[in-house]
Amino acid sequence: QVQLVESGGGLVQAGGSLRLSCAASGITFSIHGIGWHRQAPGKQRELVAAISSGGSTNYADSVKGRFTISRDNAKNTVYLQMNSLKPEDTAVYYCMLPAVDYWGQGTQVTVSS
Repeated sequence: QVQLVESGGGLVQAGGSLRLSCAASGITFSIHGIGWHRQAPGKQRELVAAISSGGSTNYADSVKGRFTISRDNAKNTVYLQMNSLKPEDTAVYYCMLPAVDYWGQGTQVTVSS
């Protein structure tokens, strides 16, 4: 069965960096696009960044220039490098496979001011 396991979240001060990882199993990872979403308390879940099977990327306006999504097909893993973090980036971050509408369990990112 499909599994997505996120890691790398934590507490960081504003201006700091974190790298999230999402390890996939149970799928042919290389043929799928995959995305990172986040949900802050009291807010709707939103798409943060996505990467296609061919490596094309897109980002939410709020993170452009600060976040970078990448993938390593040999490791079945997608990454989200987050730099210049702001308190408003605080949220639970999820990776998601659109082709099968499957979500990971999420990892908490907290940015203190």
